[in-house]
Amino acid sequence: MSIIDRKTFLKDISLLAGASILAGPAFAADLARDKSAIKLGFVTYLWGKDWDLPTLIKNCADTNITGVELRVEHAHNVMPELNTAQRLEVKKRFADSPVQLVGLGTNQQFDYLDQGQLKASIERAKAFIRLSAEVGGSGVKVKPNGLHKEVPVEKTVTQIGEALNELARYGAELGQQIRLEVHGEETQELPMTKRIMDVANHPNATICWNCNPQDLNGKGFQANFDLVKNRFGATCHVRELDRTDYPYQDLLNNLVKMNYRGWVLLECHTNPADKVASMNGQRAVFDRMLAKA
Repeated sequence: MSIIDRKTFLKDISLLAGASILAGPAFAADLARDKSAIKLGFVTYLWGKDWDLPTLIKNCADTNITGVELRVEHAHNVMPELNTAQRLEVKKRFADSPVQLVGLGTNQQFDYLDQGQLKASIERAKAFIRLSAEVGGSGVKVKPNGLHKEVPVEKTVTQIGEALNELARYGAELGQQIRLEVHGEETQELPMTKRIMDVANHPNATICWNCNPQDLNGKGFQANFDLVKNRFGATCHVRELDRTDYPYQDLLNNLVKMNYRGWVLLECHTNPADKVASMNGQRAVFDRMLAKA
């Protein structure tokens, strides 16, 4: 190599290295997109609870968070009481934006001792399923949501599982997935979640992984993940991904390994003054972690 060629070569390498450093976040985002079909979305649990629908969609679009699970009973007001015209308006707002409505996050639960309450909760869940179908969502999140000392554990487990099967059959007719959030003081223990899902054997009954501290109990994260990974639905809830009290990198590693094609939804628990800036920050953290997975 001539002296001139060598100098040109070293200069080009130097420029390329500098460009890589300057484009670090964008480069990580490109790697993440190339590596996996996992998508980053948003749950309107705390950060989005006070936003009306136009504001919510704008904030998600501006931060490149392209999917949202609407927590019901919040300011965006996507509820079964909407009339036909209002439902069409919700659907159009999402269709005209880069943000996808992933589904509705309800508080319906199926552990009630009172069978009248159980029936009412199932019927309310069906109303949310119809609503999700009409506004362009793909599924509805529900909860187990507990055990009761007054009755045998197996009876409650069976009751919850059978309710999920009923909703799964109903949702399948409308193209709506049923997503059981891993939730409740005892029902969020993964061995108990598995027992419920063994009863809820309809293929449209799935779980929404919820990143609880209890995921680390017993034999640990990996063993608990493996218990239920074959029942994952299209949603997985996470807290702030840069927290150090949960193995988020291990979670993403597992999702990539199983070729998960669903949504990792930010359900953040802090209260930052600038939530949009925090959403941008979480977008960058997600891209770096996914590129590393």
